[in-house]
Amino acid sequence: MSPKRIYLNAFDMNCSGHQSPGLWKHPDDRSATYKDAEYWTHLAKVLEKGRFDAIFLADVLGTYDVYKNSRNPAVRDGVQVPVNDPAFVVPIMAQATKHLGFGLTSSTTYDHPYSFARKMSTLDHLTKGRIGWNVVTSYLNSAAVNLGLDKQISHDERYEIAEEYMEVVYKLWEASWEDDAVILDKERGIFADPDKVHDIQHEGMYFKVPGVHLCEPSPQRTPVIFQAGASSRGRRFLARHAELAFIGATSMQSTKKTVQAIREETIKAGRKPEEVKILTAITPIVAPTQEEAEAKLAEYKKYASFEGALALIGGWTGLNLDGLDPHEKVKYVENDAIQSTLKAFSEFTVQEVTEFVGVGGMGPVIVGSPEKIADSLEEWVHVTGIDGFNIVYAITPGTFEDFVEYVVPILHERGLVRKEYEEGTFRKNLFGHDYLNDHHPARQHRKKTVII
Repeated sequence: MSPKRIYLNAFDMNCSGHQSPGLWKHPDDRSATYKDAEYWTHLAKVLEKGRFDAIFLADVLGTYDVYKNSRNPAVRDGVQVPVNDPAFVVPIMAQATKHLGFGLTSSTTYDHPYSFARKMSTLDHLTKGRIGWNVVTSYLNSAAVNLGLDKQISHDERYEIAEEYMEVVYKLWEASWEDDAVILDKERGIFADPDKVHDIQHEGMYFKVPGVHLCEPSPQRTPVIFQAGASSRGRRFLARHAELAFIGATSMQSTKKTVQAIREETIKAGRKPEEVKILTAITPIVAPTQEEAEAKLAEYKKYASFEGALALIGGWTGLNLDGLDPHEKVKYVENDAIQSTLKAFSEFTVQEVTEFVGVGGMGPVIVGSPEKIADSLEEWVHVTGIDGFNIVYAITPGTFEDFVEYVVPILHERGLVRKEYEEGTFRKNLFGHDYLNDHHPARQHRKKTVII
């Protein structure tokens, strides 16, 4: 029996620091050069050398202003602010690589589906079918008020909006243009056959989109769907739509429960469990020896920011932990932030959660020699049932460079990570085919084309 393939994504953001608040101060960290194309092209080449499946680009549309009821701690510590648009670095990295996939975060709460569908089709064309979409509903109230709302839309209603949003973009990507609509007939002077381009005639509770998609079909039509919903409502959404699921983890046992819940929900949604690859965040600190790796982690901790961690936690959970006793436990309070993260952190004291987040953010840190890191990854897959990892950096590009240099060759030797890419699209490299399965909700719209 061949070993189970481990899927690898790199987790980054078009900002400094991302999930290790304060480590931008480390002399070897280059995250503050996120503004430079050279940072992204170098990183993309490193990841492709390591046969990573994709780089997963996080994003937020607001500032972390829950802690101390102020954005100042986040601004002072560079906690995901300033942050640039992730979409624009994708073509830069695509030019520097041939196979690496790109998971782009975009919000169903704030980006209109008509214009967003064009953006993603454009990127799928430019990357020759290597684009994926991390579907988020957004969790920061600061984003809501700056995008014209009085306050953040409630957690569950954001998912109701997202369900209709998916219906609109699926119709645009899958049903508006037939496969052979573009004919490029120079003799007759016909670029595309108008009879094979259709209005989608969508009119729902949240969106009205009557017309046609602006783009001809891209290599994948619908991009690879990423999703990170781990609340009960989020899991139902994930089970219907996602191909790659991203979950946070505080322990193997909690991860195993989340994986089981997602698998069960996927079956209820009428899909096979293997159609959703589940990845968890993990930060590897690797060096030639165990002692060197532990020394490296100890050094990183010197740069970690206590206030920066509290700013991140406030944004993720909606809780202002200012003034609490460090030994007091974080309490679960129903709100409209990331409910699954708040539930996970409610097992911790304030001190424990800030230490946990300080290096690596939402996922655990594994420390050791290359062999130990490889062993740990195998153990996580075996015990929890996950399919792979979002590799989170402590410093960048150093964390990724070390992982590719030291750990990937061992994973190759063990047959756990592929040694070569397949030719073709991102989805083909993941699942062996260019398009979504016919029973996926997106493909169902191909049978319902409205011809006007």
